Amino acid sequence: MATILNIETSTKNCSVSIAKDGIQLCLVEENEENYAHGEKLNQFVDWCINGAEIELNEIEAVCVSKGPGSYTGLRIGVSSAKGFAYGLDIPLLAMDSLQVLVESQINTDVDLIIPMIDARRMEVYTALFDNKGNQLTETEAKVIDELSFEDLKDKKIVFVGDGAEKCQEILGNLNATFIQTYPSAQFMIQKAQQKFEEQKFEDVAYFEPYYLKDFIAGKKKTE
Repeated sequence: MATILNIETSTKNCSVSIAKDGIQLCLVEENEENYAHGEKLNQFVDWCINGAEIELNEIEAVCVSKGPGSYTGLRIGVSSAKGFAYGLDIPLLAMDSLQVLVESQINTDVDLIIPMIDARRMEVYTALFDNKGNQLTETEAKVIDELSFEDLKDKKIVFVGDGAEKCQEILGNLNATFIQTYPSAQFMIQKAQQKFEEQKFEDVAYFEPYYLKDFIAGKKKTE
């Protein structure tokens, strides 16, 4: 069992939790349009440590959401997690961002859980999971249209994530519930504890975020 710091920054939500032996001690999170993770993440970690009433050196591992998601958010989260792993000489764990969303819906009365992280316009990062959290298909960047998931009409589905709401109208022919939400570090706790016990550690020196798509910088508007 262990005291683990969890960091989730794959979307607009900057989220930090600390858990001991799989039980949450503190959660600090906030979502902002401007992706202010660089300014707030370390402060949130400090607040979480204080709220958990522990010392920094009591943390035994750090788990980070590895993507897919926001290029900037993932870079900041992974850099911070690697910094804590190096500085405290503790193991680094990693968890898929889609799995974090799925964990919020485990054992619900559905056939499939389909997480959706917004990738702009009508595109989302997604994959299919069963209601136990087992991944059934490869993660992909998928453009949603009227024919998307057509083969799942006979299934009871929950779409969850910050890309769910924009797809609700176009996927209205499905037997589905749409939950607009963000990945949260509170839903990393059980998987992080499991990974720690199984010693599924990442190589701190070589670990990189799972961006899925190449970063494309937007052009600066001119007057």
